[in-house]
Amino acid sequence: MDFVNSSEVDIASYILSQKGQAIYYKDLVLEVIEKKHKPVQSLSAAISEVYTLINMDSRFHYEGDGQWGLTEWNPPEVRRHSSRSGSVKSKAANKAINNRQKKLESIQE
Repeated sequence: MDFVNSSEVDIASYILSQKGQAIYYKDLVLEVIEKKHKPVQSLSAAISEVYTLINMDSRFHYEGDGQWGLTEWNPPEVRRHSSRSGSVKSKAANKAINNRQKKLESIQE
């Protein structure tokens, strides 16, 4: 990989894919800066810049405890509707229909 001409987030993604596990954010950012041969006037500013880029890129996933990994390592969340909430809604809908029918019947009498 041509680190000098690659973006910081591409380098970070490459590093994580090579390691195959989550890395502490500061270690990851420092390795990106080192591989990029990025001129650094202020190390804290450079760390902040690279960290912000990683944080905004959807390829990366915060694992907790300062660890960052790749989103592709985590299966997507599957949202399931519970059958109970569906039955509650249908019971409420049935009750509303029954109330309307009773009101119509009382009006028609």
